[in-house]
Amino acid sequence: MAYLRFKALETVGNRETVKVTVPSIKVSDYYGTNVYGTEAMRQTLSNAVHKKVITAIEKGEKIDGPTADAVAASMKAWAIEKGATHYTHWFQPLTDATAEKHDAFFEADENGRAIEKFKGSALVQQEPDASSFPNGGIRNTFEARGYTAWDPSSPAFLMPNSSGTNTLCIPTIFVSYTGEALDYKTPLLKSLAAIDKAAVDVCDYFDKDITKVTATLGAEQEYFLIDKALYMVRPDLIMAGRSVFGHSPARGQQLEDHYFGSIPPRVNNFMVDFEIEALKLGIPVRTRHNEVAPSQFEVAPTYEECNLACDHNQLLMDVMQKVAERHNLKVLFHEKPFSGINGSGKHNNWALSTNTGKNLLGPTSKPKENLIFLTFFVNVIKAVHDYADLLRSSIATAGNDHRLGANEAPPAIMSVFVGQTLGEMLDELEKNGNIKIDKGDNVYMKLGINKIPEILLDNTDRNRTSPFAFTGNKFEFRAVGSSQNSALPMTVLNTIVAETLTKFKEDVDKQIKKGTKKEVAIINVLRDYIVASKKIRFEANGYSEEWVKEAEKRGLSNVKTTPEALDFFSTEKAVKIFAKHDVMNEREVHARHEIMLENYIKKIQIEGRVIGDLALNHIIPTAIAYQNKLITNVKGLKDLGLEKESKPVIDIIKEISKHISTIQTEVEEMTEARKKANNIEEARKRAIMYGSEVKGHFETIRYAVDKLELLVDDEDWPLVKYREMLFLR
Repeated sequence: MAYLRFKALETVGNRETVKVTVPSIKVSDYYGTNVYGTEAMRQTLSNAVHKKVITAIEKGEKIDGPTADAVAASMKAWAIEKGATHYTHWFQPLTDATAEKHDAFFEADENGRAIEKFKGSALVQQEPDASSFPNGGIRNTFEARGYTAWDPSSPAFLMPNSSGTNTLCIPTIFVSYTGEALDYKTPLLKSLAAIDKAAVDVCDYFDKDITKVTATLGAEQEYFLIDKALYMVRPDLIMAGRSVFGHSPARGQQLEDHYFGSIPPRVNNFMVDFEIEALKLGIPVRTRHNEVAPSQFEVAPTYEECNLACDHNQLLMDVMQKVAERHNLKVLFHEKPFSGINGSGKHNNWALSTNTGKNLLGPTSKPKENLIFLTFFVNVIKAVHDYADLLRSSIATAGNDHRLGANEAPPAIMSVFVGQTLGEMLDELEKNGNIKIDKGDNVYMKLGINKIPEILLDNTDRNRTSPFAFTGNKFEFRAVGSSQNSALPMTVLNTIVAETLTKFKEDVDKQIKKGTKKEVAIINVLRDYIVASKKIRFEANGYSEEWVKEAEKRGLSNVKTTPEALDFFSTEKAVKIFAKHDVMNEREVHARHEIMLENYIKKIQIEGRVIGDLALNHIIPTAIAYQNKLITNVKGLKDLGLEKESKPVIDIIKEISKHISTIQTEVEEMTEARKKANNIEEARKRAIMYGSEVKGHFETIRYAVDKLELLVDDEDWPLVKYREMLFLR
């Protein structure tokens, strides 16, 4: 194993930077060229068919058979002209990846001759095996039927293959034979419909021209890059996505010199390459930079409609992994691939946009116009307050457990940061909101709304310790894990805001019916909401122990582990809100709860097996072999009469023996705990035991192994070390 390590290091030393050819200096020359979007449809479809498709996309209506046939014929011709030989329904099952089954365009005619064929029925629907994907008991093994159905609101695209051909990928939803959602996209689409309806109803108070509200998303993606050769000799990175062993290097991130530093040439070429592929796919990537940890980087897109943004983020991660192969690199999306340095997140920047071009979370310099901003601003805060635990459950994963609350990422306590200026404004509104308004009085002057500063966009500082922060014209949900599909946390966020807006309208309408002036009724309800949600607002250091104590006083949950956090997902309160807004039914909610628990169990199980394998088959044999060298050395010293000089070596031998014994004992106990956990039938209890009894041995084993890394001769150590992996150039 040590030989493989040094061979890998030798390979890295001989690497040459892969050259990248940019199609054009102007991105506009090639942006979206691999996308069958609205422009491609406009050019290839008749006006009548094009209008039907656009109307269906905008209103969420079904596309009839003749229209689907016309789109399929056009899409096939477009794809084949660009080198496509196959097509696939591209969907997002409840795993960590996307899924696809490729079918050739050709069929044999009655004479056995090959013809290119792609019907509307093939575009609209396919039938993957629903029992072979996570389903939480919705489907039995013998009940295999499931369906993928075309989502026209997310454009089809071409995915290049290593053979030089392309595959036409058609974004779809994935449902069971009995109709339950088996994917991330279906509930997301339903939550978008829910927030659209609820937000439009509230907008009607202010602007009747607003007939559609769209949730938008910009997902900043953090990731690590390491050389492929080094990755291939780390079984833990291959199997578990993170390094289960590895002593911190002398130099990590403590000099704070990597963040926003000069991008290494090899990394920059990789970034340019994957950005080109992403831009061809219509993914609007704009920003690239070094992140805090060594070998950690970030890519950020511009904002898009939420469904498309979630699709694009999943697609982007796939593109990055494929392009990395060309550069002999590996991309790590695990939330915490390296202990002792920062992990990675996916910062979800969320806002609401109207069909009139207004950002409902964008304040203006005009006090009267800011009432609509205040309405949505306060309602989002109230939604997070009322459903903080449900929001916490949406980002609960085995990987995120390593990151949340680790003084590098938001704490597990859900809170909202709004900044000093907006905080004072809310306090002012709360204090003056009960002033009696006489006829003819200026409601805005009376209520202090005129005190909103003229420049609000930059009037909020940034708080990286807050899991949910307002950053000028959007909310940033910073606690989402880097490997997660953004669709689940966005589904939850859309749903809880839709519920709060629905309740807000009911509360305002009640006051209006009693004769209260509309503006006054809105202010009255906003004031009540500000008071009711005040405890969720926190402006200081979320990493501090003081905040933990303060949050407990406020009654805020601080659940640090996934199994317990997932309890919030299937409470009666959660089931009720999902069902009310037709996002998920009770069976779908409980199925997802089961799937997330099983996913957690499997992740910890794999990590435990990797730890046991590496410890028993690589670390202990290496330590014993080195120990034997030291024993031979001690005997030689004693033969020379150097009894005193042999003592330090004997101390090292004893130290090694102590760590070997610890590893052996802990691995055996961990294995036994895993066996006991596997015999527990109920998924929740099994997950809790995995999280406590099995995972509880990980750090003790790691500590002993990492100490051995410092004791055993570097020439003998089998695993590539942190200092060798983390400084990519």
